Amino acid sequence: MKLKKAVLIIILVLIIDQISKIYIKTNFLYGEEVVVFDWFRIHFIENNGMAWGAEFGGRTGKLFLTVFRLAAITGIGYWLYASVKKNAHTILIVAVSLIFAGAMGNIIDSVFYGVIFDSPLNSTATLFAEKPYGDLFHGKVVDMLYFPIWNGILPEWIPFYGGKPFTFFNAIFNIADSAISIGVALLILFNKKAFPKELH
Repeated sequence: MKLKKAVLIIILVLIIDQISKIYIKTNFLYGEEVVVFDWFRIHFIENNGMAWGAEFGGRTGKLFLTVFRLAAITGIGYWLYASVKKNAHTILIVAVSLIFAGAMGNIIDSVFYGVIFDSPLNSTATLFAEKPYGDLFHGKVVDMLYFPIWNGILPEWIPFYGGKPFTFFNAIFNIADSAISIGVALLILFNKKAFPKELH
C-alpha cells in the first residue's frame, strides 16, 4: 500500500471528525441529546483531560497531556512512514493510518479549540469567536457518540456492583476515538498478518 493511500485515509477521517465536532459545538447546547435509536444517541459533552473524562494536574496537567500527545503522534507518524517503506501488509498500514488520524483529530481539539471557540451559557458555541474560552494547547475535546445498548440493574450475585444500576456501553466518544479503536482492533484481530514472523 502506497503512502498516498494512507494519507487519503488520514485526511478523510480528519475531515469527518472535525466536521462532526464543529457541527455539534455550533448547533448543540452542552449536554443536549438527540435520540436516534434507543441504543444510539447524539449527546454533546467535552472532555477536559484524558480518555473517559479523567483529569489531572489542572492547566499544567492539560498542557503536559497535549505535549505528550504531540510526541506520541510523531512516533506513530514515523511508524506509518517506515511501514510503507518496508512494504508492510495493508492491514498494518490501514490500522496505523486510522490510529494516526484519530490521535491527530483529538490533538486538533486540544491545541486549537480553546482559541477558536467560545463557551457561552445557554447558547451554542461560535466558531472563530471574538472571546474564545481558553488558550492555545488548552482546548477541550468534543465527544458526541453515545451507545447505551443496555440499561438495567445488575444481578445481586455480581461482586461489588450487584444490585446497582448499570449502562452498557456508557462511554461517550467521537469519530477520532472510533478510528483509534478500529485501528487497534485490526492490529489485534489480524496480528499475524500485520506482524508476520520473518523466516530465517
